[in-house]
Amino acid sequence: MSHEQEYIEIFDHNRELIEEPCATLLNAARGRAAVQFRSMGFPGIKEENWLHSNVAKRFATDFGMNLGRVEVKTDMQSIFTCDVPNLKTHQAFIINDTFRNSAGGKELPEGVILASLNETAEKYPTLLQPYYDALAVNGDNIAQFNTMFAQDGMVLYVPKNCVIDETIQVVTLLQANVEMLSNRRLLVILEENSSASLLICDHSSMEKQTLSTQVMEVFLGRGAQFNLYELEETSHSNTRLGHLFVRQDADSNFNHSNITLTNGFTRNYINVSLEGHGAETNICGLAIGDKEQHIDNHTLVDHKTGNCNSNELYKYILDEHSTGVFAGKMLIRPDAQHTNSQQTNRNLCLTNDAHMYAQPQLEIYADDVKCSHGSTVGQLDENALFYMQQRGIPADEARHLLMYAFAGEVIEHIGIEALRDRLHMLVEKRLRRELNHCKGCSLCK
Repeated sequence: MSHEQEYIEIFDHNRELIEEPCATLLNAARGRAAVQFRSMGFPGIKEENWLHSNVAKRFATDFGMNLGRVEVKTDMQSIFTCDVPNLKTHQAFIINDTFRNSAGGKELPEGVILASLNETAEKYPTLLQPYYDALAVNGDNIAQFNTMFAQDGMVLYVPKNCVIDETIQVVTLLQANVEMLSNRRLLVILEENSSASLLICDHSSMEKQTLSTQVMEVFLGRGAQFNLYELEETSHSNTRLGHLFVRQDADSNFNHSNITLTNGFTRNYINVSLEGHGAETNICGLAIGDKEQHIDNHTLVDHKTGNCNSNELYKYILDEHSTGVFAGKMLIRPDAQHTNSQQTNRNLCLTNDAHMYAQPQLEIYADDVKCSHGSTVGQLDENALFYMQQRGIPADEARHLLMYAFAGEVIEHIGIEALRDRLHMLVEKRLRRELNHCKGCSLCK
């Protein structure tokens, strides 16, 4: 029996169990997604977008799925302490796929919702109905799989003209005593002229095989500003399949930084649609791999209307037998005149056994635009290493300094000074193969 058929049978045999605790909104999308997944199945390596990432075999493990919503009793405050100096956040947690709010941080402004997706869909169905699955409905095989099985996650709703000064930090954690598969869903809605920053710290406390699918849909109203920072510090036994869909109205601003420090197998897909004049998006990514780690980032920036700006910068540092994949596409549609779009991908392969697959793409159907894209793959500059050694810097230290400088350009795009300073330290330690996790967090010891 194929892996697809196994999960289809799990869905069919347990559909009542899956749907019973869930809001009507989630269940309505679930049925449609199941139909699509039956026809699509898992993506194969013969498909261009999955050519270098064999995702289907990641589902071969006999994973446990908490379809019965058995509560995982975890005191997060006792095992997770984020002690980044001067970083004050409103903290919340997602355990596998279940949302838990925290008493930490200032009270959120009136009208803001930071809560369980399922509970919010039950309480405010008309609020979420125009948004839930509105973008992911056109997503790929894994997005449909997530919609089939997702039972909870998180909602962040920010009403019109509301500004949240304090960063919202959401810690996601996979925790169970068996091999675990979790499907979580995140929905972010910022209405007109609102503003928020969200930091997602992705952790795994398990040595057993774990797999998570995550679908995040982001809707930015006219003039809204949203900063999204994602930091992955999981384990070699973890598979992370993340999907991010963003729709921007006029004059909105979206800034995204995605840092992969430690992982097993990661595949991130980012789809940003600029649908209103004056919208701007800035996407940055940094991936550091060694051993057998696999890091795949696919992006699509879709300029649907004119006078919009986009900037994209991704960098990889790959050591030992690690693999990196980057495929970035900028699509400039016929009505997107006066577009300004820049894409840059730079990669370091430190050994002959490290592999980087880069595919920058630029598709233009408008004639009055400024667009550029480029990609480089190479090793550390031997002349620079020689120059530094001639001035008394040991070879290993020279290598670390050059790698640190290479990574620094991405980190500098992070708008939170305290987080930026901590990431500089974490990246430096990661490159030196020293302790590379957050001090004081028992998850990371």
